[in-house]
Amino acid sequence: MIQPRCEHINAEYSFLTRAQALALDGHFVIEQQVRNKAGFFINFNGTAGIWRKSCIVDAGNWHADTLAEDLDLSYRAQLRGWKFVFLNDVTSPAELPADINALKTQQFRWTKGAVETAKKLLPSVWKSSLPIKIKLECTVHLTSNIVFPFILLVAMLNIPLVIIKNQVEGFDKYFTLMSIFVLASISTFLFYLYAQRAIHLDWRRRLMLFPVFMAGSMGFAVNNTKAVFEALFGKKSEFKRTPKYKIVNSGDEWTKKKYVQRKIGGGVIIELLLTAYFIFGISMSIYYLEISAIPFQLMFLAGFGTVGALSLRHALGR
Repeated sequence: MIQPRCEHINAEYSFLTRAQALALDGHFVIEQQVRNKAGFFINFNGTAGIWRKSCIVDAGNWHADTLAEDLDLSYRAQLRGWKFVFLNDVTSPAELPADINALKTQQFRWTKGAVETAKKLLPSVWKSSLPIKIKLECTVHLTSNIVFPFILLVAMLNIPLVIIKNQVEGFDKYFTLMSIFVLASISTFLFYLYAQRAIHLDWRRRLMLFPVFMAGSMGFAVNNTKAVFEALFGKKSEFKRTPKYKIVNSGDEWTKKKYVQRKIGGGVIIELLLTAYFIFGISMSIYYLEISAIPFQLMFLAGFGTVGALSLRHALGR
């Protein structure tokens, strides 16, 4: 299988598409390229790749028991010994979802499908004769989406911890020690910095969107946590394709297209409640002068607020 890098024909359409382009550039330029060059497993991205038919047949053909049939087939083929190639310098044009509810559908499918594939294939990975470093990387690759329930947990605990720190004595040294984990955000920034520098001359301008992307990633925690738990508990759901509206130029319109999703799910209500929760949390941090907590609370507020409000707005066709 040969997988080229996807380019984005509508990356400059809106803040939503620009944030997606930043995220996907990191996946292709860093994740796919480094995994492939290091001899680890990579995945077919569902489009723009070229397969040898005998590879598909030998791997057991397409299966319909996960929502990530492309990832599933990719791992089964590589477990059979087939070699994959990623071409960073060959690109294929692709359209990014301009509607946040379409993006939620896509992210839900990707998240749930990856966890389903992990449950299905990790036992085979660990029973194989692959080197231990490949087995470990496969495990990280297939289970990475389990981060979303923890993002949600961190969001919920953030405000109680601010209150506990200021109401209960004896915990200051623990809070001081745990603050070192703030440094983890530096590696995330460097990841996307190098991805943008590698393929864009205007990478500095594009990186200005990094805080928006981080906040948006937090805002998708409700949607993607639901996907993770459905996969873990074996709940099956239909394959919902990502709507494509032929959005290329800034003047192109999508609100009147047939595939626009008008349904407002329960997740939107949770996102808006979490928005109110963090308004309260920021007020508490100001009251206790916990200034260091405010930047992260602002990101959660912006993430849940933006995702929830856009979900309502786009569902109403505006």
